[in-house]
Amino acid sequence: MTGLAIGIEDVRAAAARLEGVAHRTPVLTSATANAMTGARLFFKPENLQRMGAFKFRGAYNALAKLKAQPRPPRGVVAFSSGNHAQAVALAGRLLGLETVIVMPSDAPLIKRQATEGYGGEVVAYDRYTQDREAIGREIAEERGLVLIPPFDHPDVMAGQGTAALELLQDVMAMPEAGGLDLLFVCVGGGGLISGSAVAAAALQPDCRVIGVEPAAGDDVRRSLAAGEIISIPTPQTIADGAQTTAPGRLTFPLIRALVDQVITVEDAALIEAMRFFAGRMKLVVEPTGCLAAAGAFSGAIDVHGQRIGVILSGGNVDLGRFAQLIGPG
Repeated sequence: MTGLAIGIEDVRAAAARLEGVAHRTPVLTSATANAMTGARLFFKPENLQRMGAFKFRGAYNALAKLKAQPRPPRGVVAFSSGNHAQAVALAGRLLGLETVIVMPSDAPLIKRQATEGYGGEVVAYDRYTQDREAIGREIAEERGLVLIPPFDHPDVMAGQGTAALELLQDVMAMPEAGGLDLLFVCVGGGGLISGSAVAAAALQPDCRVIGVEPAAGDDVRRSLAAGEIISIPTPQTIADGAQTTAPGRLTFPLIRALVDQVITVEDAALIEAMRFFAGRMKLVVEPTGCLAAAGAFSGAIDVHGQRIGVILSGGNVDLGRFAQLIGPG
């Protein structure tokens, strides 16, 4: 399909750059999840990825391309609520590039500490009153850095798509599975679902791609209904990685073209999914990371008898907060 920001060749090129650097996370199954849904679920646990989230894929792909230029920049600036921040900081350390991260002052402490631990310089801002993009552009101009946004960037989108590429390849190679009927993907700004939809369209065109947003932050669902990008106030949700206010200029056309449906789930469903993964699969998954699974569990889409792919996008949650959320309800 022409006119879109990335194609399958970009996702495959990203996979080549990431080979031997990013973890090829496993495909996990759960008899309990299958019994709950009447389906066969295949989980892609990106909480086991380097720095704890799929974001490493896009950040490393973008920075590696910059580093490979004849005259690479001295470094990059990014804005992020946490996972893109950590991903850029780690990628910068691996590639020898300076990293400055514009991060909301209320971001989970574990994410800020990890970002600084990877060598990133954190510049704090108020997500409810300040414009992070404007701050990022100003720093980029002042210091001669390249701005790498968290989702609306072709190299970031292509890198994120490698998670779905691997999941599809691995499930298609299973004799007892042979492929997916549905792929559930969390939706914030749209980077992961854009890349995932490109991978699905190329590898298994009959696989339906379902995006899942927090109910309080349904900017992509609203935008699809309106046929244009709709902006909303910063959503109040425990899914801090999906507190976006609008889909991206580059991600939205891909979502319109290749994503079959976007549904929403309440925060309570995210907590139940966190409990499930901790109790049954011994996985620590952050609230945002549970969006796709909560959507698959919700019954909003009929999954009975089908093969379901679910991307668990990350596991970077403060342990005190994690215990508070999954404790007795």
